[in-house]
Amino acid sequence: MDYKQVDFSTFAAGFFPEMVGVEVVQVTKNLAIGRMEVKKALFAPNGYLHAGSIITLADTMAGFGCLYNLPPNGTSFTTIELKSNFIGAAKSGYIIAEAVLHHGGKTTQVWDVTVKHEENNRIIALFRCTQLILYS
Repeated sequence: MDYKQVDFSTFAAGFFPEMVGVEVVQVTKNLAIGRMEVKKALFAPNGYLHAGSIITLADTMAGFGCLYNLPPNGTSFTTIELKSNFIGAAKSGYIIAEAVLHHGGKTTQVWDVTVKHEENNRIIALFRCTQLILYS
């Protein structure tokens, strides 16, 4: 599949990212941006957005970015490592994730994702993942 031709705004229809409300804003060379509404269904019992919700947004954007930026003959990927640092919280509005490619090799890609509160631009989380490139 040529992922450069994919409409990523509908790519996740029927899958987990759609279920939690991930909206794709842009996927292009070395960059992927998405957003998600902060809603009670995604909260932890302490009344704040659940860490897993934030990771879902960040990991989805890094994954879509990886697909768009696959090397020649690469067919897919699998995440082999991810790490998040949570440095803020959100209780309302939207969060936005900007994924930037820092290493795009033949066997791996490394993406950094900054997740911010869309309304005040405060950082919620810093996320890094390494993806193994798959070949058929």
